[in-house]
Amino acid sequence: MATKVNNQAASLFPNKKTSAVNVAVAVIYYKDEYLLGFRSAEQHQGNRYEFVGGKIETHENAEQALIREVAEETGIAIHGNTIVKLGRLHHDYADKQVSLQVYKIELTVQQYEQYQHCDYGLEGQALTWVNKSSLLAGEYQLPAANKTILEWLKVPENIAITYPLVQFSECVDPVAAWLQYHQEHLMPKSWVYIRIKADGLENIAAQLMDKRPDIQAIVPYYNSHTLHTEQSPSSKSVTSQNVAYHLTHTALMQWSDNTRALPDRRSLLSNLPLVVSCHDSASIHAANELADHRIQQQLPPVIAIFISPVLTTQTHPDTTPLGWESWSELAQLADMPVIGLGGLSPEMIDQALIHGGISVAGIRQFFNKP
Repeated sequence: MATKVNNQAASLFPNKKTSAVNVAVAVIYYKDEYLLGFRSAEQHQGNRYEFVGGKIETHENAEQALIREVAEETGIAIHGNTIVKLGRLHHDYADKQVSLQVYKIELTVQQYEQYQHCDYGLEGQALTWVNKSSLLAGEYQLPAANKTILEWLKVPENIAITYPLVQFSECVDPVAAWLQYHQEHLMPKSWVYIRIKADGLENIAAQLMDKRPDIQAIVPYYNSHTLHTEQSPSSKSVTSQNVAYHLTHTALMQWSDNTRALPDRRSLLSNLPLVVSCHDSASIHAANELADHRIQQQLPPVIAIFISPVLTTQTHPDTTPLGWESWSELAQLADMPVIGLGGLSPEMIDQALIHGGISVAGIRQFFNKP
C-alpha cells in the first residue's frame, strides 16, 4: 500500500558507505502549490530551499520519521493523509553522504487553508509555498540531491500510449490515418508514449509532434538517436517535446546482464531521462541498479518505471494480471516513481496512489472520445 514503507534506508543501499545519513523527505503540496523551507547559512547545504524532512532515527522507519519531522517542522499532521512513495536515492556531497527516501503528500483543503499563510516553521525556519512551474523551472535553488526529485515531479498522473500502426492497416493510407487519429484525439498538453511497432518510427513520430506541438513525447530508446534530424525545419521544437526515452524490459535485462559480464561497459548513454518497463522483481532490481548508476555518473535519471499488467488487457487477454495487491508489492521495491499499466483508465489514478504508484497509463481510455 502507499503507506507501506521499508525500514531503514541503509538496507536499500547495501553497497554504499555506512556513514550515509538516512533522511525522510516530504514533498508536501496542494494542487500546484508546493511547500519549501529555507536552510540557514550555517547548515549543511545552507542558503538553499529544501523540502520538509529530516534524519530517520534508529528506532524509526521512514514513514514514522516523515510524520514526526513534518509535525516538528511545520505543525502539519499528515498521519491521516495518503503518503505516496516517489523514490529512493543516494547522493555524495563529498563532505557528507545522504540516502533519501522521498514521499509525496497532498494536503486537504482544510490543511492548506490553515497553513498557507505560515511564514515560519516551528523551528524558526522560513517557509514558502511555490508554484510547481516555478519550482520545476529551477527558480528556487535546492541542494544538489533534489535535482532528481524535481525530474520525478514532472511525471504527470496520466500518460497516453499510441495505438500500434497495425491498428490502421485496413485504411488506404495507414500512416495518414494513424496521424489523423492521434492528432485529433490526444488530450491537450498530454504526455504520450509513441509506440508504433513498425518501421519508420522516427518520421511518423516527428510528424505527430509537428502537428501537436503541445504534447510531450516518450520515444523508444533504440530509435531515438535518429528521431527528427535535419529532415524538418521544426526539428528544434520537436526535440524539445521529447521528455524521455523508453527502455523495454528486454533491453533493461540485457543491460543488466552485460553489466555483470563487462563492468566497464555499464553506460547506457542518452541526453534525456529514461522510463523503463518492468514486469517482476528481477527487472525492478535491474532498474534500481540502472537508476543509481545514472545518478552516480551524473546522467539524466530514470524518472519512472511502468509495472504491468495491473489488470487484464484487451491486447493481451491470456496474460495473467498482477492485480492491485501484487502490483503494490512490486511498486514498493522500486527506487523511482511507478506508473500503472494494463487495463487501466485515468479514473483509476486514486487506486494507483493508494497502492504506491504516482501515475496510470494506457491506450483506449486515455484519448478523447470520437
